[in-house]
Amino acid sequence: MSTVQISAADVNKLRQQTGAGMMDCKKALTETNGDFEAAIDFLRKKGAKVAASRQDRESNEGVVIARTSEDFKTGVIIELNCETDFVAKNAEFIAFANEIANKAVEAKPASIEELYALEIDVETARVKIGDAIIEKTGKIGEKIGVSKYEVVNGEKVVAYIHGNYRLGVLVALSADSAGAEDAGKDVAMQIAAMNPIALDKDGVDASVIERELEIAKEQIRAEGKPEAMVEKIAAGKLNKFYKDSTLLNQEFVKDSSKSISQFLDSVEKGLTVTAFKRVALGA
Repeated sequence: MSTVQISAADVNKLRQQTGAGMMDCKKALTETNGDFEAAIDFLRKKGAKVAASRQDRESNEGVVIARTSEDFKTGVIIELNCETDFVAKNAEFIAFANEIANKAVEAKPASIEELYALEIDVETARVKIGDAIIEKTGKIGEKIGVSKYEVVNGEKVVAYIHGNYRLGVLVALSADSAGAEDAGKDVAMQIAAMNPIALDKDGVDASVIERELEIAKEQIRAEGKPEAMVEKIAAGKLNKFYKDSTLLNQEFVKDSSKSISQFLDSVEKGLTVTAFKRVALGA
């Protein structure tokens, strides 16, 4: 047991440096004879132990953050998970998720592993994101971590967050023209609501097309249509599938007389979407 007197000021100083609870800070200083560096290591090890003990726990709550770079050429989405809705709504947890997203859009890592290796400011120290997450786990007492990370690049990237950080969308437009910002937001809201599976029919996976055709053919045969008509009717159903499920062919929610492609063309001739990403919490 420590013979060093641990003052309230020392405890508060460690708390300011680490964000850990008062009792945890007092114990850390007591166990390390008032050595601040050792106390910080003690708290980090505690966080690692908590993280290891929570590995089998479900962490389906959390927040989705969508962010663009200052020049609007790059956008990222991260999903930072926790175990409870209570933590997900905590301002400090949301701020931490925003810090991670800000670093991601600045450094453009290629994967979650590379994201975890980046450093951010935590209190008075530079800490790797992976280590900061372990420390947060120790402090919060819940399993937390980044489960999804998406990047989009383009001439004009627009970010949209829907439903109190429950869903994030990135839209890359072909040009940064007048009206592109508002058009991008409209398209992002369309993606949030309609959840297209691809940009256009060329982006639909061949296995999906095959499955849709088989389903259509079975439906047509069940209706008693002649076999000679099955292929033609199935092709028509596939076109309807493209219209409903691919972004550029979907009816524009704000004006059903236009497809998304036609809407964008009306904003500026030739304007289109070159890429998009949609991340829903827990999906």
